[in-house]
Order: sequence, then structure tokens, then C-alpha cells
Amino acid sequence: MNINNYKKIYMIGIGGISMSGIAEILKSWNFEVSGSDGQKSNQTEWLEDNGISVNIGHNPDNITNDIDLIVYTAAIKKDNPELVKAKELGIPCVERGMFLGEITKLYKDTIGIAGTHGKTSTTSMVASAFLEADLDPSIQVGAVLKAIDGNYRVGNSDYFVIEACEYCESYLNFKQRSAIVLNIDNDHLDYFGNIDNISKSFQKYVSLLPEGGYLILNRDDERCYNLKNYTKAKVITVGKTGEADWTYKNVAFDNDGFATYDVYSKGENKGTITLKVAGLHNVFNSLCCVALCDAYGIDVETIAKALLKFDGASRRLEYKCMLNGAKVYDDYGHHPTEIMATVNGIKNKKYNESWVVFEAHTYSRLKEHLEDFAKALKEFDHIIITDIYAAREINTFNIHEEDLIEELKKYGKESTHISNHDEIIKLLQDNVKEGDIVLTLGAGNVTKIANKLKELN
Repeated sequence: MNINNYKKIYMIGIGGISMSGIAEILKSWNFEVSGSDGQKSNQTEWLEDNGISVNIGHNPDNITNDIDLIVYTAAIKKDNPELVKAKELGIPCVERGMFLGEITKLYKDTIGIAGTHGKTSTTSMVASAFLEADLDPSIQVGAVLKAIDGNYRVGNSDYFVIEACEYCESYLNFKQRSAIVLNIDNDHLDYFGNIDNISKSFQKYVSLLPEGGYLILNRDDERCYNLKNYTKAKVITVGKTGEADWTYKNVAFDNDGFATYDVYSKGENKGTITLKVAGLHNVFNSLCCVALCDAYGIDVETIAKALLKFDGASRRLEYKCMLNGAKVYDDYGHHPTEIMATVNGIKNKKYNESWVVFEAHTYSRLKEHLEDFAKALKEFDHIIITDIYAAREINTFNIHEEDLIEELKKYGKESTHISNHDEIIKLLQDNVKEGDIVLTLGAGNVTKIANKLKELN
């Protein structure tokens, strides 16, 4: 398909973080863009404020003959009334990942950041470094990035820095010169089925890179490191051992959990990096950024300046406000591995007791990883469980919030299930003490609690 053959584009699921970014990119290119979403959100309000019409609810009457193209997210079902109407009218329909792939073809040098965890933070770091180096990149990232006041940027260079998501293998549609693969873990099993299928998907992904490109790989992740056998690109490895091309030493954390470390490339000290995001996982993420940017000719001093300015993407251990003298953070973590990274990140901060409000994301993920969720959440002193966020699913898995509460009891941890957000806020207001730390955790509605606490300040 040739994007320029279309003028009026309607996007079903436009409120998603990726879809909203695509919508704004298209608007900046003078396409006529509108769309729909299931509910109002910060993203739909943002779009409306920027002149993009958003219908709340999926109504077939929204689909008219003058629409040239429908773009829909992978979460949209085949019986969606708008999608059904579009097909009845003969309007071309394309899934988001495939459409985004067409956008990548408009750039000579697309750089994808892939992996099961850490994509958004690492994409943001790479984007920040390219901006600091005045390379004028186009950017699309899965969260709001302060440096660009949004989740997208249209530049005037050949560079396109993009978050490459593996869900439904949408990243296989991308035309890329280079990529980072951070890790390969058990996730999205509702689509992949098992870890072997996930590994095979990443093998396909790296096989698409050209000979003149770069592939940054996690040397410490066996499945990830194995990808070197499936690509024509130049492989550069990153890890904590001396076997990697790029590694880190002398890591020290301040009272906010922010790390300073020395960067080494093939045994040579290349400089010192200081971060403004917490956790050892972000040391690794930032080192992947260094390795990629170095391959593109950006010196470590410039990268260090960019990383010092980068204080995190939205919902990635994002500081929100104070409550009774305790700091409140909001985090997108919705997989046990991500939660453990967040747990280890806050352990480097100074606080008294920890509070978490956790919202499981999808029934299938909670069912598949129930024990591991409990293992991660037990690290908090006080645990509040709110309703499971269904997203694209219905509960055919016979899994409930109480199942997680029972699993936590096996570790001697008490937790409470509260559905009502106002009741959760009241409980926190009545019990959180000065010097504590509070975390709202999950990829769905739980962020609204953090936002409401901020409004109450």
C-alpha cells in the first residue's frame, strides 16, 4: 500500500498510546484524521485538543463512504460494528502494526527497540540521545516523553526511532536498519502460546535487518544472545560480564535510587553515566542506548548529557505527588519480571514502609503467572488488590482477584481487594505515614488513583 493514496483516515481504537501517536503524525502530514475509542482518556482528550475528532463508543454510523482507509488496533474484534460497516462499504482496512510498518518505509534509517520488557524506557533514552546530538529524528514511543511533550515527533532527517512491540508480531511489518533486543521473556501467551514461539518470532524479527545495520543484543539473556545466529546485521552485545562488547562497572545509587556507573567497551573505560531514573534495569537499558548510539557516531559525552536530562517516560516509576509526607509513584509494570525490576528499583530509594495498589492486566496473564505475581508483590509491606483490567478479554479463565490474595497468603502476606478507587484513596489517606512510599501499579485504570491523589494535593 502507498499511504499517499489516502486522504481521509479513520482509526478504531485511536486512544491507544501507539494509535494516538500515529494519528498525530498523520495530522502533521496533512491527512484528515478522526477515530473512535471505547472510553474517554487522557489520550482522547489530548487528540481532541489537537484538532482530531474522537467518537466515544463504536457506532457503525461513524463510518461513512467518504472515508478512504480504516486503521484498527489488534485489540479490535472482527465483529466490531465499525469494522463490520467499513468492510460492507468496501473501505480498505489495515491493522495498526501493518500500517505503522508502511510509515517506517518512508524513512531510510528506522531504528527499532524491541524486547519483552524495557522498550519504552530504552526508546525514550535513544530518542533523547539523538535529539541531544541534533540528529533531528522522528520518534514514536509508547508513553509521553517530556522532551517532545508527547509520544511522537516528526523530524526532518532519515532517522526514525520507534518502539517495536512483539504483540501479534506487529514488529515484523517494520522496515528497519537497526534494532535493540533487550530480552525475551514469557509474555503475551494469549497470542504466542509458549516461550519457543516467542523466541522464533524474535528470530524472524532480526532476520529482517539488512547487512549494513546494527543489532544490539543482551549478552546475559541466552535466548536473546542466540539471535546473533539469525541476522545479517552487525551484532553488538551488552551485559554485566566482560564477555559483552559493552559493560558497566562501579555502580553506585543515590538516595533516590538513581545510578552512576562507568561505561566500558572491550575493556576500555569510555566515561561515566549518571541516571535520573531508578533501578539496575535502567543501567542496562541505558547501556543498550550507549551501544546503539555509539554505532551511529554519537560520542559518550553527548549520550551522558542526554541521559542526565532524561527523568523517565510517563508511568515508568513516575513520581506523582506527596501523600502524608510519603512519595507516590505510578508504574506501568504488568508482568512479574517488570514488577520485580520496579521492586528492586525502589529498594535503592530511602523510605520506611512500602504500599502498592496493584491491578492485574488481563485474566490470561494473571492465570498464567499467578505464582510469580505473588512472589513479586510479596516484597511490598502493604498490598491492595483492585479489579482485574480485562482489556481485550472476557473472563473465560476462571481467575479472580481472590486467587491472588490466596497465593500471597502462602508467603505470609495479607492483602485486601478493593474495587472502588475512592475507598482505596481513603485507606491510603488514613494509613500512609511520613517517609513511606506508595506505588500504583498496572497497565490499566490504576493510574487514575495516582492522578486523583495528585489532584487532591
